[in-house]
Amino acid sequence: MNLEGKRVIILCAEDFQDMELMYPYYRLIEEGADVFVVGVKDGEYKGKYGYPVETNGSIDQHDPAECDAVIIPGGWAPDKLRRSKDILNFIKAMNEEGKIVAAICHGPWVLVSAGVANGRRMTCFNAIKDDIVNAGAEYSDESVIIDENIVTSRTPDDLPDFCRAVIGLLQLKKAEAE
Repeated sequence: MNLEGKRVIILCAEDFQDMELMYPYYRLIEEGADVFVVGVKDGEYKGKYGYPVETNGSIDQHDPAECDAVIIPGGWAPDKLRRSKDILNFIKAMNEEGKIVAAICHGPWVLVSAGVANGRRMTCFNAIKDDIVNAGAEYSDESVIIDENIVTSRTPDDLPDFCRAVIGLLQLKKAEAE
């Protein structure tokens, strides 16, 4: 269990991309991390393809200082997540502390709204490329991009690379702390 003691938040809202939430959830659990699905409000959310997920509380119940990483799945959920001041403040705090902020597909929209995309090298689903470029990020069409503490990917097809990048950064931060 490489990631024992690491705490990871996966953000969730209605119409999340099912695989982009579930694949990292189970991969991180397999690695020994404590993984929490968190919404703007506590409750059940359904993915784009109908998969239901029960949250482990609302974002205001979680402290960024006690977390090691946050993951933002895509789908249509990021458009809802980016409207929450609590979500945006959580992302800003994680980024300011140099903690891992990972977003896939439409997830980088939340990074744009949180004001953490400027000056970063990122990728995303091609439909929001202009949004991240207009926010000051340098776009590149790659399966995964790691820019310091920020990890971004494009689509569900990139999930293996995305998860390897997140797990690798968590392992590196764990080794540095030991």
